[in-house]
Amino acid sequence: MKSDMELKQQVEDELAWDPAVDATDIGVEVHNRVVTLSGHPVSYAEKLAAEKAAQRVAGVKAVVVELNVRLLHSDVRTDEELANAVRSIMRWTVGLSEDAVKVQVEKGWVTLSGEVDWAYQSHVATRTISHMRGVTGVSNLIRIGGKVAALDIGEEIGKALRRHAEREAKHISVKVHEGTVTLTGTVDSMAERSAARGAAWSTPGVHAVIDNLTVG
Repeated sequence: MKSDMELKQQVEDELAWDPAVDATDIGVEVHNRVVTLSGHPVSYAEKLAAEKAAQRVAGVKAVVVELNVRLLHSDVRTDEELANAVRSIMRWTVGLSEDAVKVQVEKGWVTLSGEVDWAYQSHVATRTISHMRGVTGVSNLIRIGGKVAALDIGEEIGKALRRHAEREAKHISVKVHEGTVTLTGTVDSMAERSAARGAAWSTPGVHAVIDNLTVG
């Protein structure tokens, strides 16, 4: 098992390697394999990239994010400009109308609310908005509509997990209740944990995912 010092060095190396992250913006501390990131990235996209970079390092049990976005002066936008841009993005990327999803922006922080038929629509909207200049954060409060039998949801998630990694699928338990999926079990890395969550979210009929997976 890697020591905290080894993990710290490897996380710092991963941050330096990732072109989406300026490693000088990010501080790294590790205690009992839990990584804490601190500092002031210049965009929300960089903040997310730093978090994902830390999660990719094998042996990391969890990541605590204490990063506060400080936009470059050239990237600052008014809330009205951001709101209009977000509405356009949702129409052009996933075909969501203003009636389906409401947009609220406060000091660069975008909050989405409403209801869509598919989880992927919510995820695509959030991912795209997260990379917009001038955005300091995103809260996704979008509800997922549609009803699918719990047995069908569980079977589809199981198939997806097996397609991604047969070994991990055997160690993950999937329970479904009224569209809420609970994942339990042990995986080898944060990347595998993220893949399992992605498989659950990509399944029709899933409204929420509770991640009780642990990294072994």
